[in-house]
Amino acid sequence: MSEKKRHFEILSLSRSLSGRISLWVVLAAGILFIIIMGYLWRGWARYIRAEVEKDAMQIVDNTVLRINDILDDAELSAENTVWVVEEEAQKHPEVMSRLAVELVSNNPVLNSCSISFEPYFFPDSGKFFSIFAYRDFKGNVSWEQEGEENYEYFYMNWYLLPKLLNRPCWTEPYSDPDLADTTGMNTQMLVSYCRPFYAQDSTFIGSVSVDISLQWLSETMNAVKPYPDSYCILVGHGGTYLVHPDPEKLFYQTLFTDGLLNPDPEKYELGQSMRRKESGHRLVHIDGKRSYVFYQPLQTTGWSVAIICPEDVIYGDFYKTRRMTALTIFLSLLVLFFVLGWLIRRNLSPLRTLAAEADYIASGNLDHPLDPIDRNDEIGVLNGSFRNMQTSLVRHIKELTESTATRERLARELQIARNIQMNMVPHNFPSREDIDLYASMTPAKEVGGDLYDFFVLNEKLYLCIGDVSGKGVPASLVMAVTRGVFRVLARQELSPVEIATRINDSLGEENPEMIFVTMFFATIDLKSGEMAYCNCGHNAPVLLPCDGNRPYFLHCEPNTAVGVMPGFKYEGQRLEDVRGKALFLYTDGLTEAENNNNDQYGNDQMLAELERVPFLDSRSLVERLEDAVAYHVDGAEASDDLTMLCVKINSAKPHSA
Repeated sequence: MSEKKRHFEILSLSRSLSGRISLWVVLAAGILFIIIMGYLWRGWARYIRAEVEKDAMQIVDNTVLRINDILDDAELSAENTVWVVEEEAQKHPEVMSRLAVELVSNNPVLNSCSISFEPYFFPDSGKFFSIFAYRDFKGNVSWEQEGEENYEYFYMNWYLLPKLLNRPCWTEPYSDPDLADTTGMNTQMLVSYCRPFYAQDSTFIGSVSVDISLQWLSETMNAVKPYPDSYCILVGHGGTYLVHPDPEKLFYQTLFTDGLLNPDPEKYELGQSMRRKESGHRLVHIDGKRSYVFYQPLQTTGWSVAIICPEDVIYGDFYKTRRMTALTIFLSLLVLFFVLGWLIRRNLSPLRTLAAEADYIASGNLDHPLDPIDRNDEIGVLNGSFRNMQTSLVRHIKELTESTATRERLARELQIARNIQMNMVPHNFPSREDIDLYASMTPAKEVGGDLYDFFVLNEKLYLCIGDVSGKGVPASLVMAVTRGVFRVLARQELSPVEIATRINDSLGEENPEMIFVTMFFATIDLKSGEMAYCNCGHNAPVLLPCDGNRPYFLHCEPNTAVGVMPGFKYEGQRLEDVRGKALFLYTDGLTEAENNNNDQYGNDQMLAELERVPFLDSRSLVERLEDAVAYHVDGAEASDDLTMLCVKINSAKPHSA
């Protein structure tokens, strides 16, 4: 396989522009569809939820109204009977049986009723007098006299509660299986409305109790099914299930029973809300399913009616439609991907060929001819541009090769210049007991304009430090000249003022570029410790007493830099004895070092660093300042050369020069 053919196949298979464009278009369309459909689905879901809540609460309201009507009918029937009982109680006790039968016969909602009196109220009837009328399984209404030693009705809730409360009330559900055995009536579970009645002197003499079958009430409620798999429940004051499709939960379990083993805060809050006789709806987990519970209290009894609708049933059609829509969108995007891919590949075939040819040429076959493309669109223009580029590529490569060689030569020359410059300053420091001296110089570029020098002659230490204006090669040349002149003049044992004057005159005679040098010159008598110095526009040195006192800047006369004004008269200064003190010299590359926020290191930080750690030796001090500056700039590019020199004269016996 030829190299050209290999490049063409690589580009056709791995760099298919048509495939990427098709994919991006389909992805963009897919994201747009998802955003639009997501917005519509959310709106639709909110609408469905609002409609469900509205319909369900309406059904709950209707159910509550229906149950309240039933309970109201029971209460009304009892109220209408009480006044007759109070009128006829002592006159015609035989009327009680007829009243009880008529009460049950005329009210289909009633399962039974009792008209009961206090013990021995009718002496002729003995201790018990309670007329019990009931509806048997065939629908016939019968009555009988209830009450005996084994069934003292006046201790039953339906009799005792209204007596103790002195007002009408509803009882909690109860069962009386003995009645079913003797009467043949349905006494599965009953709930009773009890109405006390009184004598003319307001003395309690008995109660009328009307009974409703919870089974019949359950059948009435369960006929309400707003959705498949939805159901109604009725809970009592303590959360006990009074109506529930699961018989095992009736009367023996509450809303809180499941939470005893598996605590469920949502279900617990639902139960508490229903116990507080509140109305509303909640989304909770019931029997492992997320279900909506719509609830409302019965004002008559304080019980709560609830309709439970599984969430997946409510949103079943919505979920099905959403899945079908998502599948339709996916298939449409898939078809769009292949159609777009075919159309784009057909139109970009010349571009694919051009890409393969360009890659082949770029691999080194610069003389390979590029076939023209007969098109007037962007692809044709691109083909012409590649052909023009091919003709000039060799020329550019040749020029690049030559410029690269030139840059490499300059880099080598600059490296040599750097080595020469660094070798011009002394690196061998005095190994004498009376002199502790160390210096370092770090150019900002390949070569720099900072300098320092020192030597010992006739038991005198001559030293200088300087900073040439500007950077790079010009500054390095001036630095070399200045250092050489200093060496010549200092070896003549001239004073710092004389050295500064002669260097200034020498540099200032012919200086069209106005390059100047800030310098500090000093001579220290190693026997007496006297130091003579002259500062020529340089940063004031710092004197470290080394006895616990704070470091301070050395007072310097405001002389001008050398090379600026030939003939300038410099003024020198003296210190009587610097033995036991460290003298720290530096260039502005230290105090003006900037970090990435353009914050300078500054004099204050320098003095603080010099004061922070006790002086050990000159080298430790210089290296500590180097680390402090490096930490401050934090990787920022150096803006100036950095040179430091520290010297301390001790009182030890001097060495021979």
